Parts: sequence; C-alpha cells; structure tokens
Amino acid sequence: MPAIFTTAELESYLDEALSVERMTAIEAALRSEPALVRQLIEINGRRDAGVHSLGEIWRRGRMTCPQRSQWGSYLLDVLPEPQMEYLRFHLQTIGCRYCQANLADLQRQQAETTDVQQRRRRKYFESSAGYLRVQD
Repeated sequence: MPAIFTTAELESYLDEALSVERMTAIEAALRSEPALVRQLIEINGRRDAGVHSLGEIWRRGRMTCPQRSQWGSYLLDVLPEPQMEYLRFHLQTIGCRYCQANLADLQRQQAETTDVQQRRRRKYFESSAGYLRVQD
C-alpha cells in the first residue's frame, strides 16, 4: 500500500524542513513509488514557474524562525518567559532543524575554551589581513 504524504509535507521535504524520521519515511517511499516521484516533480515545476502559495513563501523565508541573536539570549536565559516558551515550542514541538542546528552551534561556541576562541579569531584575522589597507 502506498504511503500517503500531504502536499505540505512534500514541500517541506524539498525544503529539508521535516523531522529526520519523516524525511526518512519520504525518502524510503520515493524509492518504491513512482507516483510520489511524479508528485515531487510537479511541485518543483510549480515552484520553478513562480507559482507560490503564501504558506510556501512563509516556510521558505523561515518567517517563524527566531534570529541567531535570540537563540543566544535563549542560552543566556535572559528573555521574557513568553518568548522563552515560544523558542522551546519552536525547538521541541515544531522541531525546526535549522534552529536546532543554529542552537547547537551556539552551544558549541559557548563551550569552547578561551584558547580555542583566540585561535579562531587569529585565523580570521590572518585570512583577511590581505584585505586590510594601511591608511595614509
């Protein structure tokens, strides 16, 4: 029996915005269901033709995703509780993979030792030193 996926799920699949489990389920179904492959081709064709729904634009623009600075404030626990609740909801209930990756990166940076941070800053400086000009 063929697996049933909504158009919204398939659009989210193309945007890589589903949970790992759901992405895996769709990928497995694509291997054995030519009709599902055709449906994805149709969705891509509609996107390429410039036909977009408000929902598609909203998802692609990640309108509900908090900014990186908000995730930093989340880690520092300095946001008002309603905003903290939304960020937890976005991570845990929505399961936004982009924001989970962003938060994981910030946590990794936060855990770095001062020595590692200084080495990284030195590399940034050294890689851009040729772009700096001496002012007369």
